[in-house]
Amino acid sequence: MVFHPYLVGKELVDINRAVLDELGAIRGKGSSTATVNRYMALVRTILRKACNEWEWLDRGPKVGMHRDQEGRIRSLTRDEFARLLDELPQHLADMAQFSVASGLRQANVTGLQWKQISLERRHLWMSGAEHKNGRPHSVPLNQAAIDVLGLFKGDHLTHGFTCESIPIVQVSTKFWRNALKRADIHNFRWHDLRHTLVTWHREARTPTHELQRLGG
Repeated sequence: MVFHPYLVGKELVDINRAVLDELGAIRGKGSSTATVNRYMALVRTILRKACNEWEWLDRGPKVGMHRDQEGRIRSLTRDEFARLLDELPQHLADMAQFSVASGLRQANVTGLQWKQISLERRHLWMSGAEHKNGRPHSVPLNQAAIDVLGLFKGDHLTHGFTCESIPIVQVSTKFWRNALKRADIHNFRWHDLRHTLVTWHREARTPTHELQRLGG
């Protein structure tokens, strides 16, 4: 799904509310809400730059986004997260703590290797091949993340997270599911730990550009 057929040949001044409504209608042609919103966000960015930076437009139309009723965003309060940590086996509790501290996706947590980490510089790095968007990504490590990594330092030559010196490759196990039940937490997945970090940063009024950089 691309917007090219709808925008080709049009000048910026011709992109009005009617054109944007037509673009949004693509939602009903087999594309998910999230996909359409990503493209609409790109159009919005271009129009804003044309107005505010390039001064090619005096005023641009407002670009609306669809409410994603197909998807889900779930996060935990700090009290819920504390309950969950109490119910998880130690290795999963440590990994969950690290996930919320770093914002890394599940695959990047389970696949984390020491060669990616500098405890001295308090950063970790991912190559484009290791990062979902295909671009290299640097993640600052706060004290909570550093403390967790310190618990595993020296357990394995290459991999960061282990259990009895064996690399952990799966976190959504029966131990995870049973811990959720005991903590009385419903409709929650490991990926939602990433949403939890975003929610807490929003509550702390972290600037959007900083949050975007952290999340890659």
